[in-house]
Amino acid sequence: MPRTTPWTPPPFHPNRPGLVAPVRCDPKGAIGPKVSTARGPRWRWCSQGFYVPSTVDGSVPEQRIVEAAAVLPAIGVVTGWAALRWLGAVWFDGRTPDGGSEIPVCLATTDIAQPANALLSEERLPLKHIIEVDGLMVATPVWALAFEMRYARSVRDAAVAFDMTAYADLVSTDEYDELVPQLSGWTGIPQMRKARPLLNENSWSPWETRMDHIGELDAGLAKPLVNRPIFDLQGRHIVTPDLFDPVAGLAGEYTGDVHATRTQRRVDRDRTEKYRHHGIEVVVMMQGDSADRGLVAARILQARARARFQPEATRSWTIVPPPRWTPTFSVAQRRALPEELRARLLRHRKAV
Repeated sequence: MPRTTPWTPPPFHPNRPGLVAPVRCDPKGAIGPKVSTARGPRWRWCSQGFYVPSTVDGSVPEQRIVEAAAVLPAIGVVTGWAALRWLGAVWFDGRTPDGGSEIPVCLATTDIAQPANALLSEERLPLKHIIEVDGLMVATPVWALAFEMRYARSVRDAAVAFDMTAYADLVSTDEYDELVPQLSGWTGIPQMRKARPLLNENSWSPWETRMDHIGELDAGLAKPLVNRPIFDLQGRHIVTPDLFDPVAGLAGEYTGDVHATRTQRRVDRDRTEKYRHHGIEVVVMMQGDSADRGLVAARILQARARARFQPEATRSWTIVPPPRWTPTFSVAQRRALPEELRARLLRHRKAV
């Protein structure tokens, strides 16, 4: 008797290679595993009667989202960090800031019981804020961001959520400002309003944003420029610091694990020499330093006290771009880029 090939589920969506759609059991094994098969080692239960092959990696954020969303009824959407991730906000990985614990996928619906692998929100979304993307119903970027910010653990975490959404060019401050008044009275709106002065459209990582917060909130300094390029007086690009105080001539740099490689150490050394050559003071925050905000704030203030505060006429640098320079400081500027130019100028944004 010929041996039958075990049934396997199809890919979730052509635009999402590697993701697998959860399926229910099928008594005949035609459109899902038989009950007896699903209980075996080849299948993994994910939620409320849905299964995926045990070889499917459930820790991948997009797969987690697909598995949680399998229980959604016709009226229901994915929101919060999971919707933002699905829409392309790569910094939302579904984990706490220290990378230790998974954050549940949030589903906005009122028609199902609490699933084991997700959280439910009974907040109703306006139809204009519900979209379908690659086979999944999700909240629009600005609505998903608002949800994430309203329920963030702190004002700082809420601001980080905005910055990392703007990093993906999904939401601008103008779009943010347009939505907030419409949500007056909703849970968490006071937190969104408090976060507004902290928002940046050009932060490249959560740690840059947190360093900015320490400078503003703990050291009491003015808002710095974020990833703003510095040029010499001939219009040649010198360096782009993570944070920059042009009045003091103080640059702030975040150094993470990626900087531990020999190649990156050389790059960092060259950057330091460029700063020194042009009389710019540098303060560095290393991975893990943000746990002691007081210490980082003290280092920032000490570095600023060492800074030269050179008058503009005596500087060998400027923050005014040369005419040929294409600015990418804002969401609007980046959205307006032609695709070819966007791919070239924003290539660093894919290396997360």
